[in-house]
Order: sequence, then C-alpha cells, then structure tokens
Amino acid sequence: MGCTIAATLVLGSVFPSVRVVPVAQAFRPASVATQDAPRPAFSEWLAGVRAEAVSRGIKPDIVDAALVGVEEPLPVILERDRAQAETIFSLEQYVARRLTPRLIAGGRAALAQHRDLLDEIGAAYGVSPRIIAAIWGIESNYGRFTGVRPTVAALATLAWDPRRATFFRGELFNALEILNRGDIDLAHLRGSWAGAMGQVQFMPSSYLRYAEDYDGDGHRDIWSTPADIFASIANYLSGRGWVDGEGWGREVHVTSEAARRIRADVAPRSGSCAATRTMTVPLPVERWQTLGVRLRSGRPLPRSDGPTSLVSGTTRFFLVTSSYDAILEYNCSHAYAITVGLLGDAIASSAPIPAARAKVAGPARRKRAKG
Repeated sequence: MGCTIAATLVLGSVFPSVRVVPVAQAFRPASVATQDAPRPAFSEWLAGVRAEAVSRGIKPDIVDAALVGVEEPLPVILERDRAQAETIFSLEQYVARRLTPRLIAGGRAALAQHRDLLDEIGAAYGVSPRIIAAIWGIESNYGRFTGVRPTVAALATLAWDPRRATFFRGELFNALEILNRGDIDLAHLRGSWAGAMGQVQFMPSSYLRYAEDYDGDGHRDIWSTPADIFASIANYLSGRGWVDGEGWGREVHVTSEAARRIRADVAPRSGSCAATRTMTVPLPVERWQTLGVRLRSGRPLPRSDGPTSLVSGTTRFFLVTSSYDAILEYNCSHAYAITVGLLGDAIASSAPIPAARAKVAGPARRKRAKG
C-alpha cells in the first residue's frame, strides 16, 4: 500500500457515529504487544533477523551490508512513533488545508511538463493521468520530498519495538529483498520515518508487488525516475480496481431533508478499509435523484452516471464511483481520497486557480495513549 499517515476524520452527516481510523493505526495488529512487554537486547534480536533473512534466500553479503551500521534502535524513530497525535479534522478542514493554490499550480506545471509520459502511462494501465499526477503531488509534492530516513534502520527500530512488531518485521524483510533484487543500492534506500519510500511513498511490501520498471533499465526506481514513479502509481491503482475510463466521482448538493432520507433508507458499505463503512452502498443515478441529490448547481444528475456511493462531510457531499475505492486502497481516508480527486480535477482544468483562503484553524490534538 502507498502509505501516508492520514488525519483521523469525523464524517458526520449521513453516518454520524463512525470515525475513520488513520492509516498509522491500521498498521497495528489486533494482538499487538504493549510497550512494556519484555524484549531481547537489540543486538540479540538483530542476530535473529539476520539468520531469518538468510534462511529466506537473501544473500548474506546483502544482509551484512544492510545491517552492519544498525547497532541500536534509532531514538528519533521511536520518538516520532510515540509522538503521533490523534488529530480530528472534518473532511472540509482537511481539503481546505491540503488543496492549496500552490499545490494546484504545481500540479498544472507538472502535468504540462510530463504530459506525453503521463498520457502514455495512463493509456497503458487504464488509469486517469490526472489522478496519477494528483497522488504524486500529495505524496511527495511532485517529487520535492521523498524522505531522508535510512529505510532499513527505521524498519529495524520499529520491528524491534513491540508496539507494531509483526507488521514492521515483515516490512524489514521486504526491504532487504528489495536490496537483494538490486533495485536500489543501500545508500539510496531512504524514505519516511515509518519506512514509506520514494516519490510514491510505498511501503516495501507494496513496492515488491506494484513498483514498475517502465523505462526498462532493470531497476524499479520510485525515487528519481518519472516513468517508474508514474507507472508504479498507475499499476497500484489498476491492481486495486481502477476502471478504465471511469472518473473518481463528483461533488453534489444534498439538502438536510435529503440527508435525513438517506440516513433512513440507504445502507452503509462494508469493506476491509474502515473508510468504506462511512459511505453508502452504490445506487443508480435514478435512486439518488429520487432521494433529492443534485449537482452542485441544483440541476439533475447526469443520466450517464453509473452506480455511485455517497461520501458525506459536514457540509460537502460527493457521489463516488467504484474507481474511488482504488484511491482509498492507497490511503484509507476519505479526506485523502477526496483531496486526490479534487486535485486531479483542478490540475486538469483551465479555470483560474482560486485565491488562497484564510488559514483554516487546526482541530484539537491529543496524544494517543502509549501501548
């Protein structure tokens, strides 16, 4: 999965009792150990990792080179992990904070610069070029930020710590396998403090499954090669269910009376991503029309639209397609997915970029309980 640690959301109009869980929390196994659980000395634990890596077929010299400088847990990684704050944003607040004129302008410039390549890759994978560009923009600000933490050391720290050990131990072996395959050298294997890598912010498991060597140079380079970066995003979305030629959705107008009818008559979705449980089951356009959903202008919904689900914020509403689910797979957060969709529309538009709004006040923050 492309991993971005998203804000927690409260989506309250249609399903007011459901809160979206951040991706960072989704990493946590159900049977996670507490912080106070006994753990071996780091050197002893690392020796076990080395032995298991070799037993998995990773070359001993690769393992030795990757682990030779990893002598103790990195305090900064544990501090970042412990200091994560639970932040509650409404969908509207998140969109307003992220969908800035600067981000839109940067996206239009990036789309123009890479138009031929994005169109080619979009056609090859059946994924909208504007959505590829939008995810690239949100994940790395169009390549300006890819993370500076050494991936192996960061993952070793988090795998040794008991809080989310099972998840990160698996990702550590996946990172070693990336080195084993020669996709990138150790010096350049860097990313976020949580191990997300490159301009697409893939965890190592997602890299192994979805990263592409589109330029054919023998390396799946999500750190610096635009062709590989765009193709990897497209391959992820395609593999997660993006439908060729289908948009992500649109913003709609829902009156308070229509919202009441929807709450009473329309069931919520189910799915592995927690965010799917805060959207409705898909319905035909005629059904939404009967329930009182309209275009933002107040005009009737286009009859060409296929079945769509309703995503509700506090004051904004969106009818989304099945392809929207592929964006949710990239990051299980409606705020993230809606922002991707709106950014994609904005950077592909020729309309003037809206002026910057006044800074949106941040919501209350509180530290998560340790353990």
